[in-house]
Amino acid sequence: MQDEKAFISELLNPKTQNEAFRKLLQLYQKPLYYHIRNMVLNHDDADDVLQNTFIKVFGNLKNFKGDSKLYSWMYRIATNEAITFMQQRAKKQGISNEEAQQKAINKLESDVFFDGDDIQLKLQKAIAKLPDKQQMVFKMRYFEEIKYEEMSEILNTSVGALKASYHIAAKKIEEFLHTN
Repeated sequence: MQDEKAFISELLNPKTQNEAFRKLLQLYQKPLYYHIRNMVLNHDDADDVLQNTFIKVFGNLKNFKGDSKLYSWMYRIATNEAITFMQQRAKKQGISNEEAQQKAINKLESDVFFDGDDIQLKLQKAIAKLPDKQQMVFKMRYFEEIKYEEMSEILNTSVGALKASYHIAAKKIEEFLHTN
């Protein structure tokens, strides 16, 4: 924790800020990209949301209270940015979030950055049928292997509720995969 406080001080100090921010990007750019990509599904959209995430992180670092780990705080920002992006995308298209998600899944097959097969597409379709919270919990646990304790900090939800959401989501996905 002491190292993190020193790192945050470097990020806030105008003399060390540029180098510290480069280090922050180096540490978190890839995991945050994949976290966002799991939510928005499209590579270009994920890049845009990632850029917005780092702009928000940089702009709000002075407000970081240290109640959670820097990593958790950044993931929370990335999660909120991705949710906002998806809601705005659906609103622009005049459709529901679920319909927008379905359109994004349908575009996955032609996405040059998607290297999944038919089973992976079927899994994405099953996940899209879940309520938003279950989708998020399932993706964070299944694809990113985030521990429930860390997820609890990111999503500001109890570990028990997260485990229940994951279990229910997994059952629904399993049922979808067996019936479709």
